[in-house]
Amino acid sequence: MLVADDDPAARASLARLLQGKGFDVAVADGGESALALLHETTPDVLITDLHMPGLDGLQLLQRAREETPDLVVVLLTGMAHVDTAVRAMQLGAEQYLTKPVRTEELVLVIDRALERRRLRQETVELRSRLTERLRFENIIGSSPAMHAVFDIIEQVGPAKASVLITGESGTGKELAAQAIHQNSPRARAPFVKLHCAALAETILESELFGHERGAFTGAATRREGRFKQADGGTLFLDEIGEISPSIQVKLLRFLQERTFERVGGNETLKVDVRIIAATNRELQAEVAAGRFREDLYYRLNVVNLEMPPLRARPSDVLPLATHFLLRFAGENGKRIDGFDEDALERIGSYRWPGNVRELENVMERAVVLCDGPKLTARHLPVGVGATARTGVRVPGSTLDEIERHAILSTLEACGGRTAQAAQMLDISIRKIQYRLHEYGVTVQRTLTSKPLGS
Repeated sequence: MLVADDDPAARASLARLLQGKGFDVAVADGGESALALLHETTPDVLITDLHMPGLDGLQLLQRAREETPDLVVVLLTGMAHVDTAVRAMQLGAEQYLTKPVRTEELVLVIDRALERRRLRQETVELRSRLTERLRFENIIGSSPAMHAVFDIIEQVGPAKASVLITGESGTGKELAAQAIHQNSPRARAPFVKLHCAALAETILESELFGHERGAFTGAATRREGRFKQADGGTLFLDEIGEISPSIQVKLLRFLQERTFERVGGNETLKVDVRIIAATNRELQAEVAAGRFREDLYYRLNVVNLEMPPLRARPSDVLPLATHFLLRFAGENGKRIDGFDEDALERIGSYRWPGNVRELENVMERAVVLCDGPKLTARHLPVGVGATARTGVRVPGSTLDEIERHAILSTLEACGGRTAQAAQMLDISIRKIQYRLHEYGVTVQRTLTSKPLGS
């Protein structure tokens, strides 16, 4: 911290007060000497008197901010003038205070300014990391579960094999498909997507393969389908588990022969398209029930990429929330400097059953409702974080209680998958099964009717 004042007594008194509050303080006897010290050192804060001979406070403020845009500057003056205060704030002063300065007020101004600067720096770093991960299409995450996703994307991207992306709704399956495309030699070619569950069978067939003029009522002209549009690139079929048996047959034929005909046409067309499909269903169960063709399942599932639910990657929740906060604040023309402690606690402790999509929706709503410099708990929906407490406290709980909570919570996060839970906890599957027997708990997998551990 640097204090600039041409009055030796005022300068020494302010430095002594700030040092008593734990700050490292350097002093300068005027604007010119303060500017020289700024060149030699890198203080976080400049506190300067307004009226000084030579380079006055406003001129020092302007020069200092030009050379160090992140520098926090506080101006002090014996007499307050509105026009001078306005000019100081326009030049980037953090605050304009009148003498004699109350130490508590000055320290509060400095602490708040440094906190805002820290948040801005974190924002810049976050944006930098996002830029570095542009090829992952804004998939944000540094948890072990997401590192595994990134590894698979990098490995499978250059290949030609079909990919089946599985996971709960809202986990980012479409973003993963885009990332695979961006990491492939097809990155400059089209990425075409189709939501299969949103269309009736006849419309879906036309959307996929196109149709000839007169093929059905309303078909006034020939229309190219998504396969033709994606030629040379990637076709992403979302909710693939919803397609009818007849469409399954035609899709299987394309995957085997790479050819198709338009609806109502006889011309056989050949295109070079990579298929990436996604579903939130357990397709193996659909195959067993006779609702999905086994041969099509294996053609689609050459490589499987499972997107983890947000509750299985808790360390990613706050970075994602920050990303959405910045995005929606920009879209709504608001300046919001992060979250208060209660909001952070509620966001971090909530289970997010709707995954990233729910978090995105909640953050957009909160930003729209936010009416202050920070997003607070009152801007969040009542249910977010309200039921997150588990009763386990450290200190205050026994090791057995903590172990029980860890095992059951991890199993819940893994959808009842014993092997995955054992890997996350670094214990054996047998130990998990033994503990469940000991607890008298029967856990069902969330996606199948099979008992835990089968």
